[in-house]
Amino acid sequence: MVSTKDRVRSALDVVPALLAGALLRVWMLKHFYEVTGDALIYGGIAKNLLLSGRYALTVGTGETYPTLIRLPGYPLFLAVCFKLFGMENYASAAWVQIVLELVGCLLLADFAGRVAPARLSRGAAYCTLWLAALCPFTAVYAANPLTEAPTLFAISLAMWCAAKFQERPGWPPALGFTFAVTYAALLRPDGALVALAFAPALLVSLRRRKDRVKVRGGFIRMVAVCVLLAVMPFAAWTWRNWSTFRVFEPLAPRYATDPGEPTQAGWVSWVKTWCLDFVSTYQVYWNVPGDTLDISKLPARAFDSPEQYAETAALADDYNNSGQTLTPEIDARFGKLAAERYAAHPLRSHVLLPVGRVVDMWLRPRVENLPIDLDWWVYKHHYAETRFSWFYAGLNAFYLVLGIAGLCMRPKMWPWMLAYTVLRSALLLTVEAPEARYTLECFPMLFVLGGIALYRLMNWVLLSVLNVKTSEGNG
Repeated sequence: MVSTKDRVRSALDVVPALLAGALLRVWMLKHFYEVTGDALIYGGIAKNLLLSGRYALTVGTGETYPTLIRLPGYPLFLAVCFKLFGMENYASAAWVQIVLELVGCLLLADFAGRVAPARLSRGAAYCTLWLAALCPFTAVYAANPLTEAPTLFAISLAMWCAAKFQERPGWPPALGFTFAVTYAALLRPDGALVALAFAPALLVSLRRRKDRVKVRGGFIRMVAVCVLLAVMPFAAWTWRNWSTFRVFEPLAPRYATDPGEPTQAGWVSWVKTWCLDFVSTYQVYWNVPGDTLDISKLPARAFDSPEQYAETAALADDYNNSGQTLTPEIDARFGKLAAERYAAHPLRSHVLLPVGRVVDMWLRPRVENLPIDLDWWVYKHHYAETRFSWFYAGLNAFYLVLGIAGLCMRPKMWPWMLAYTVLRSALLLTVEAPEARYTLECFPMLFVLGGIALYRLMNWVLLSVLNVKTSEGNG
């Protein structure tokens, strides 16, 4: 039995890591905090929820209209922050997210201690805590009012509850897991992958228990209650969308469009035939519609022949002359051009480019939130930025290598951590415009697996050094 003294000592051991993580996130908040784009959309919905009780957006003219382009998880989070700390106080949301992320670091550390081999348990927990607390890639998102930080917390909570349930099935971890996966899905549609990956772990754990006959009836009731609780928010959301728009939408539209708005399918299909990295996402995809389509920004792979270049240039001119509007006619022409490119190069379009986009999301320097030029690799343009970007790429690779090494050690629950990573990467194959932040949701698994591997490596190095000194002493 653990004594009070040991508990106090263990609590004090985590203080340096939490303090370092808090200082990193506060520094990020001071230097990189901004409220733009998606944050304003979520905030606008939250404001209308508080002022009028409507899930709606307000345009520049002051007109308010109902919307379903975003799930209610984050607007509700912002609404609570606005209610407690002042209307449109986005900074309060960032502070709350910093606390949530640090709590998530503790959950991951405890999870690592539970799934690591017994002799590595304590050390793996501390290494996981430090890896999670000092990761700048996740820390910078805690300092911005976006869905990433709450999603990372929900994933960490789901993993921790799953491990607790495996050790001792019961209502508290089951309800905690249900809340975590439900809220993850309410934040982002892809949050449902957490349930798909980790829910089977709970079922498998019961099959292995000797007393499963005794708990079978209670387990069936537990599953029924948890499923009902998980489904209820989405049933309410689906009913609201049906009663408001007469559409069946249990999550959110693929292209974040309200009913009746154009989905720009032709444009998206054409982008998928050449877009490979975040540079194209930022310089081209995000600009259309509403801004100029600069053909000089397109890479050479966007054209298969001089004739296709001329056709694309004419299409870009027509779009720019139409007031930067993707009319149905222009969108259809983009779709026709895309169909030609798909037919001419099916392997490139259906396999090589999707895989290349996923690789870009996993490996590129995660500097999208930093004031660094997108052409960071052009050393002669900005020496310091290029060196820093290569450092960030190396740090990202360090986390990946540690995670792979930890996976090879096959700790408890490794199949479910791998399942989530594979499912998420498979989903990202369908994304037309890559962003490195889309792979952040896999970092809780990397922290845990990397923490286990890091402590194993530290032990090996320490033993090697001691053996060398012993040999020298004997000699």
